[in-house]
Amino acid sequence: MRDPSGRLLRLLSLLQTPREWSGTELSERLGVTARTIRRDIDRLRELGYPVRATHGNTGGYRLTAGAGMPPLLLDDEEAVAIAIGLRAAEAISIAGIEETAPRALAKLEQVLPHRLRRRVTELAQGAVTLPPQDGGVPAADPGTLAVLAAACARREKIRFAYTRADGDESRRLVEPHRLVAAGRRWYLVAHDEARAAPRLFRAERITEPFPTGVRAPERELPGGADAASWAMDSLAGGSGTIRARLRLHLPIEEAAPLVTAWQGVLEAVDDTSCLLHTRSDSMRFLAYRITLLNVDYTLLDPPELADHLATIADRATRAIHPFKTP
Repeated sequence: MRDPSGRLLRLLSLLQTPREWSGTELSERLGVTARTIRRDIDRLRELGYPVRATHGNTGGYRLTAGAGMPPLLLDDEEAVAIAIGLRAAEAISIAGIEETAPRALAKLEQVLPHRLRRRVTELAQGAVTLPPQDGGVPAADPGTLAVLAAACARREKIRFAYTRADGDESRRLVEPHRLVAAGRRWYLVAHDEARAAPRLFRAERITEPFPTGVRAPERELPGGADAASWAMDSLAGGSGTIRARLRLHLPIEEAAPLVTAWQGVLEAVDDTSCLLHTRSDSMRFLAYRITLLNVDYTLLDPPELADHLATIADRATRAIHPFKTP
């Protein structure tokens, strides 16, 4: 490859893959001598790219993390994927990202080739992001998320302060399992040592996270579930002090596609029906959640929930009365 600039870009593209390249491999790939490769490596270092060289029979070159952020080389699909991710990140509830994501996206779109910029623009024009239905979601602190993610990766016990929905504060020592993003919120799935059971913690309610340096044992979640599935079940039926049971008038295999994890957990009964278990801290919200079911059902318990359902039904009946034919 005679063009020095093109060769340098090609060399950088190879080094950005997560592996180590021997001088011989790079020479063969670029069609130049080992001496030329060494000169090109020095040139990349002058430009700020931290290229590490190891010696010996298994030695080679690889790009490592440096003190600064040098330019990246991205292929078409990588560039589009990052642009899509940045646009979607504007809807993620992490403090500060609502400013940094659009800024990074603007920089990327400025240098995208026209054919790629058009694809990203078409996506922006053809998609919308719904605002949170609860009027706003508290943003998780990015520093806290980083500490929690590192503890999960290292299987390291961590202490933190936690504030419950009722304002009660406590100190927790947990064995972190995974961070889970559900909707616009972040949750930590972890084994709570004080309760000797897995728990789901809202990330924005976690403060003062402190890694202990103590390695946590390997644990499986109940039933061998993965973190995402367990978190979904917990969000649907595992939180809240008010429990409700409903009989759905469909077999479980037909009801399952019609019931989201947010609405509750299903239990098989017979060939014509199944049970829905759900919980909440609010009777009114529980009634609202139930009215969103797209299947016929019968309330089993608690009986107090019947009044709330009746209130919703009466309000809806009055709303449509002018349109009803006699």
